[in-house]
Amino acid sequence: VQLVESGGGVVQPGGSLRLSCLASGFTISSYGMSWYRQAPGKERELVATIPNIGDSNYYADSVKGRFTISRDNAKNTVYLQMNSLNVDDAAVYYCNAVRFNSILWGQGTQVTVSS
Repeated sequence: VQLVESGGGVVQPGGSLRLSCLASGFTISSYGMSWYRQAPGKERELVATIPNIGDSNYYADSVKGRFTISRDNAKNTVYLQMNSLNVDDAAVYYCNAVRFNSILWGQGTQVTVSS
């Protein structure tokens, strides 16, 4: 049972990245899925959440209008499309899956925003 993030890298300010989170050992269809991030010296913060049913996605104020979370249950994958990136978005991004009292985390993928 694991979550594996990919898609991080180095991007210039104003650029875009698409993060992926592939689940294995379980199916994400019954899980609420989220992306968190943690910058050096800062606490881990919630970036976006997509529920297992419905379309009430949540976004942190700092990313609204720039980031989009989506899921493909058939591929057992969650995505985070990140546009108009700025230096404040630089962090390690973590995938999270929650169902009742089951909480799973990925190992994280680094996003660096630099000119």
